[in-house]
Amino acid sequence: MPQQVSERLRDDLDELSSRKLLKTEQEIVSPQSAHIHLRASGERLILNMCANNYLGFSNHQALVQAAHAGLERHGFGMSSVRFICGTHSVHRALERRLTDYLRTEDTILFGSCFDANAGLFEALLDAEDAVISDSLNHASIIDGIRLCKAKRFRYANNEMRELENALREARHCRTVLIVTDGVFSMDGVAANLPGICGLAKRYGALVMVDDSHAVGFIGPRGRGTPARHALENQVDILTGTLGKALGGASGGYVSGRGEIIAWLRQRARPYLFSNSLMPALCEASLTAIDLAENADDLRQNLAARTYQLRQGLSNLGFQISGSDHPIVPVITGDAAIAVQIADFLLARDILVVPFSYPVVPQGAARIRMQVSAAHSAEDIERVITGFRLAKAHVDNTV
Repeated sequence: MPQQVSERLRDDLDELSSRKLLKTEQEIVSPQSAHIHLRASGERLILNMCANNYLGFSNHQALVQAAHAGLERHGFGMSSVRFICGTHSVHRALERRLTDYLRTEDTILFGSCFDANAGLFEALLDAEDAVISDSLNHASIIDGIRLCKAKRFRYANNEMRELENALREARHCRTVLIVTDGVFSMDGVAANLPGICGLAKRYGALVMVDDSHAVGFIGPRGRGTPARHALENQVDILTGTLGKALGGASGGYVSGRGEIIAWLRQRARPYLFSNSLMPALCEASLTAIDLAENADDLRQNLAARTYQLRQGLSNLGFQISGSDHPIVPVITGDAAIAVQIADFLLARDILVVPFSYPVVPQGAARIRMQVSAAHSAEDIERVITGFRLAKAHVDNTV
C-alpha cells in the first residue's frame, strides 16, 4: 500500500481516537443474553442493555436444540447459491412459514436484511420509476436506493405533508415506491403507517416497510407494524431480519406481493450471487417463529420493562426519544458526554453503547439501549440507578 494512503488512514484513525469517537468492539465470551461475560471484565457478570435480543431468544434452548438437530439432519452448509444447487427443502419451509406468519403472498430469503434491502430497489425500479424515502431510514435502504436508477425523493421523518409533495412531484413516473422503516432504529420512533398507506392509496403508490425492529414483538402475535394497524393488505413489500427478535443469528427476507417476490428470484443480485442460509439456521428460525407467535407473556414483560426504564429515566430529567418501543435512546447531544456515561456504567457492570456522528446527526449524540423480555424489574432498576449516579458524576466534572 502506498505510504500516503497508510498515513492518511492512520491520521483519520488518530483524529477519531482523540475525539473519543473510535468504535471499539467488546469481546463477549459467553452466550448472548441479558447477562453476559466480557473478556475485558474477567469473571464479572455484565448487564447487557444493547442487544437486539427483544424476546430473549438468542440463547433459548429450544432454538439451540433445533439448530443441533438441523446440523445432524442437513449438514453444515449448502456450498451454493439458491438457483444452482443451494435450495434445501428447509429454505422453502421457512419461506412458507414467514409468508403464513406475516400474512403475505410469498417470501424470499436473503443472507441478511441488509442484503434484502440492497437487492430490492435495483431489481424493481429503473429510470422511469420513483422512490420516496423517509429521512431516517436505515443505512441498508439508503445504500439500496443508491444502486437503482429511479428518481429519488426524501421526506423529513414522518412528515406527511412532505411525503404528499413528493408524491405529487412523482405522479408522472411509471411506478412510485414509498419506503419507510417500521420503527426507526436510532430513535425508537414508529412510522406513521396509517398516514403513509392512506397517501399511497390516493396516489397509486406502492408501500415498502422494513420491519426489522418490530417483527416478533410488535402487533398481534408479534406480526409487526402493519398488523398493529391492520394494514397488512396495504403494504406491498415487507423486509425484515431473523437476526433480532427471531433468534438473533442471521438471515433476512423480503415478503409481499407474489409477482414482486417471483421477480426478485430472477433479478436480486445478493440473492443470485450469495450462498444460501445454512439449513440449521432455518430450522432454528422455524422454531423461533413458533415461539414468537405464542409469546404474549414475553411481550407483556417487554412492554412493562420498557415502560419502567423510559419512565425512570424521564423522571431523572433525561431526554428520551420515542414513546413505547424497547429501543430507548437517551439523548445527550454531546458525544463526549455519551462516552463518559457509557464508561461510567461499564465500570459498574452495565453495558451500553454511545452513538454519535455520522451514525446520528451532529449534535444528536445519544446512548441507545434496548430492553429485552429477558430483563427483570431488578435489572431495569439497576440501570436507572446507574444513570442517576452517572448524571451526578457528569455534572460534577463539567
